[in-house]
Amino acid sequence: MGDQQIRIGLVGYKFMGKAHSHAYRDLPFFFDLPAVPVMQAISGRDEDGVNAAADKLGWASHENDWRTLIQRDDIDAIDIVTPNHSHAEIAIAALEAGKHVLCEKPLAISVDEAKRMLAAARKSGKVHMICHNYRFSPAVQFAKKLIREGRLGRIYHFRGLYLQDWLIDPDSPLEWRMRKEESGSGSHGDLASHMIDLARFLVGDIDEVVGTMETFISARPLPEQEAPEKITEMGEVDVDDASVFIARFKNGAIGTFEATRFAGGNRNGNRFEINGERGSIRWDLENMNVLEVYLKDDEPGLQGFRTITCTETEHPYGNIYWAPGHNIGYEHTFLGLMREFLNGIATGRCPQPSFADGLQNQMVLEAVEKSSRSRQWVSVDG
Repeated sequence: MGDQQIRIGLVGYKFMGKAHSHAYRDLPFFFDLPAVPVMQAISGRDEDGVNAAADKLGWASHENDWRTLIQRDDIDAIDIVTPNHSHAEIAIAALEAGKHVLCEKPLAISVDEAKRMLAAARKSGKVHMICHNYRFSPAVQFAKKLIREGRLGRIYHFRGLYLQDWLIDPDSPLEWRMRKEESGSGSHGDLASHMIDLARFLVGDIDEVVGTMETFISARPLPEQEAPEKITEMGEVDVDDASVFIARFKNGAIGTFEATRFAGGNRNGNRFEINGERGSIRWDLENMNVLEVYLKDDEPGLQGFRTITCTETEHPYGNIYWAPGHNIGYEHTFLGLMREFLNGIATGRCPQPSFADGLQNQMVLEAVEKSSRSRQWVSVDG
């Protein structure tokens, strides 16, 4: 364990704040790090809420204004887990204040914002990462290893789904994720951004797309009203409830992507299948320790998908978490990512996924939105 300490300032404290806080607390337990995180301060606008979060999650202090947080001399890195529309302002200000930055996905609400964030990061010389944590599932890392070693051969297909069902009820109240001004897009930016990042990580960059986006429920109750039978005030939903698109990769592979919050029975179904000339792989976040693998070279009679539980010492992180056969969970995906973030700061090397990846993902998201409006193929590079 290294002697260097990296003092973290977290902006935001709810669901993602809890996930990130847990990771910082557990990192030294699992990993020998060249630098250890110090949970220095957390910020949020609600005094009672952020004070309670600081106490429960283990932060040494709290602020009510992120601007005060990033100017503190006892903060080395800023972690942003706020709504999407605030990412650019906070990240750029933090970089200009000389802080390293980790930012939740999607990086921004537009390509222009993402470009400004990347430019500020490069000018600052500081480490910058985007929180696409699913890259750090051991099974996904193992999938990357198989592809890198050529076990699948030339890749033909990427088939991705991210299915949730939490918005099927039309009486679910309008919140920031359903407002374009704050979120940028709906399921497209929230869910499809994860699939896009996994596709780019595993297969390669995307060249062009054609797709469609749909809003099924156009108005929802404004929050903080009484029981549904007394709802009187409604607000407009101006983002997508679902997006579907086809992609051509620069290496010749093709892909299909579907993201929705209206797939009943799917709580968090982030799934992909990749088909190559020599084999195929499948992964599902709801069964995240397992990678299904088919290899064409298996002898006749034994061909078919085999189920690999990626918890052995031979698998990525297999000697880090628990003994073979002992499953890990959602929270461990953040540990792998934040380990890279801290190692990057300690060594002066900017790890992936960086803001450059965030920009590329944003360009794909925006190209799909343009395609949905024009009903034509759109180049990702403009």
